[in-house]
Amino acid sequence: MLPRPLLRPSARLLLGTLLLAGCQTSGATAPAPASVTAPASAAGQAMARQSFAEWLSALRAEALSQGIRGPIFDRAFQSVKLSDRVVELDTSQPEFARQVWQYLDSAVNEKRVQAGRQKMRENAALLTRISQRSGVPPEILVAFWGIETDFGASTGGFSVIDALTTLAYEGRRAAYFRTELLAALRILDSGDIPPEKMSGSWAGAMGQTQFMPTIFLKHAVDEDGDGHRDIWGSMPDVLASTAKFVLANGWRSGESWGQEVRLPEGFAYEQAELTITKPLSEWARLGVAPVDGGALSGEAPAAIIVLAGHQGPAFLVRENFRAIMRYNPSTSYALAVALLADRMAGRAGVVGRWPRQEAALSKDERLELQQRLATLGLEPGAADGIVGANTRNAVRRFQSSIGAIPDGFATKALLERLRQTS
Repeated sequence: MLPRPLLRPSARLLLGTLLLAGCQTSGATAPAPASVTAPASAAGQAMARQSFAEWLSALRAEALSQGIRGPIFDRAFQSVKLSDRVVELDTSQPEFARQVWQYLDSAVNEKRVQAGRQKMRENAALLTRISQRSGVPPEILVAFWGIETDFGASTGGFSVIDALTTLAYEGRRAAYFRTELLAALRILDSGDIPPEKMSGSWAGAMGQTQFMPTIFLKHAVDEDGDGHRDIWGSMPDVLASTAKFVLANGWRSGESWGQEVRLPEGFAYEQAELTITKPLSEWARLGVAPVDGGALSGEAPAAIIVLAGHQGPAFLVRENFRAIMRYNPSTSYALAVALLADRMAGRAGVVGRWPRQEAALSKDERLELQQRLATLGLEPGAADGIVGANTRNAVRRFQSSIGAIPDGFATKALLERLRQTS
């Protein structure tokens, strides 16, 4: 079902709006409604502060001052609509009630691995050329493609102009989305794509590897030489643009993202944080070893992450893992890209077992966890329901106080112990 619009200004209404502001517009034919009723929603509240007509007129003036042509602006906004669904998705706070292994089960399943291998075969010559030029391996490029949109099957069905207009007008992150909206207009002004074909996610991420408009302007490439940077339909443009972005994010040619490792008995889990790096030789001296045998060697900096505490697998991650995270700043996302790439290239998947018996804490439980840790003076940071480094360190301190392995993994059993203590 299409999202119910908050406001559907016709081309004629937009024409009247802009003419009242002293602007020139392209032609329009639909009759203007006599009035517009303000919606009872977040966007409607923004409208109470400034009417959409006033806001749009100011946006047009700003766009033209940046060199965007008036007819391009008018065509983009001739049937623009604000979307309740976009507002809902932007303001909702999802529970994220899945553990990392549940996310990986869906992101790196056998069906996607096989589909990715097929995509690598179909685009072998193109991938080889782009990889040789950029240093980003073919499997990494195809893994981003697979994780972002399931190889183009789920690119989002929202009009980018509608979505970004809603988010820029609604106000919660208005400045950010106004910048993205103006960037989208510059893309239209360049002639890369017409507005009716500029589709994407509810937040304005576009194409088969989901670039925000500002990222598009910096990194999109016309690889096929047709005069358009087309990340929606041209595989040369999609893959070359993705490679350029990944390279700009710090990808190091010839290095891996990392590997699964085995930790020694008595490992100091407070060192298992992305912020703590050591040379590979130092991790080896501390007893860290590849899970499939052999030894670590080298001086390159690396970190250890354990996303399920001592019960689950451990990973040694290098600078290329951080490059993946600059695409999306989530360790689970980066691990999914890395593991999918490994599987598509014929390397092994995760050897260690995840603690699948551990149910995820709900948001209310995470908030309670933080509040109880704070009551005990363990300094978990702000009670925001996000289990970040401060909360993990507080969990470790509590685990140490009760004689448990201080791995920082928050479980329902640990929350119950907190309830008994605080």
